[in-house]
Amino acid sequence: MIEVNNLSFTYPKAKAPTLKGLNFSIAKGEIFGFLGPSGAGKSTAQKVLYKILPGYSGDINIDGKPLANWGKEYFEQIGVGFELPNHYLKLTGKENLELFASFYPKENMRNLPELFELVGLEDAINQKVSDYSKGMKMRLNFIRAIMHNPSILFFDEPTSGLDPANAFKIKELINELKAQGKTIFITTHNMDTADQLCDRVSFIVDGEIRITEEPAVLKHQHGEHKVVAESKTGQVKEFEIEQLGSNSSFLEFIKNNELESINSKDATLEQVFMNVTGKALKI
Repeated sequence: MIEVNNLSFTYPKAKAPTLKGLNFSIAKGEIFGFLGPSGAGKSTAQKVLYKILPGYSGDINIDGKPLANWGKEYFEQIGVGFELPNHYLKLTGKENLELFASFYPKENMRNLPELFELVGLEDAINQKVSDYSKGMKMRLNFIRAIMHNPSILFFDEPTSGLDPANAFKIKELINELKAQGKTIFITTHNMDTADQLCDRVSFIVDGEIRITEEPAVLKHQHGEHKVVAESKTGQVKEFEIEQLGSNSSFLEFIKNNELESINSKDATLEQVFMNVTGKALKI
């Protein structure tokens, strides 16, 4: 659905490029993530893709068509959830969405009250956005991105400013969008969000992609090939995964103890990021 080759971009008056020859692709129905610290180029790459930053170099194809050849109809095919909420504060939540809905064909629009209910904002639908909390504005941001039923979605830090319950709900909704066949491009510095959502991720640092892979593969490759077994009495032992079924020590442990848990020692995605890039992930 999205094919990017040798994408570079330099902001006017900048001494160095922000994006340096990026190559990546996103399949239809995939959740793809750009992971990296602030200033790495994540948001800039998205802005190029949703056509608010001209002047890039490289080749970009969207659904088999060069990005430059897409006209205004492109904006009917994409939805954007910005990192920072940008609403009309003197309007109500409903009035905000009605205004933006007027930009799109009516036949594509989803039912607005149902969207507010989807993210738990039904009681605030007629409340001025100036009275919304940041988390409420982020949820309004989310439904604004999906209200016209686009086929491609861009989310920049989709769980930023949300409490754990609402962050969980938004992640559930993103997975539901994937199940509907939507193509989703997420940028984040939150490794837990990426780990839970993304089919594949790219680590981006200083405008360059260091690696692209499935999170589970990365965590396994950079983890220890061991399992940790814990008994209900609190005994904890480590065993090599190789030939675990014939490991006499392991077999004796599970025979003589009632098990509480067995877990592999995969690395966390943040540990993998540090191993691959040599840098700590900083917001």
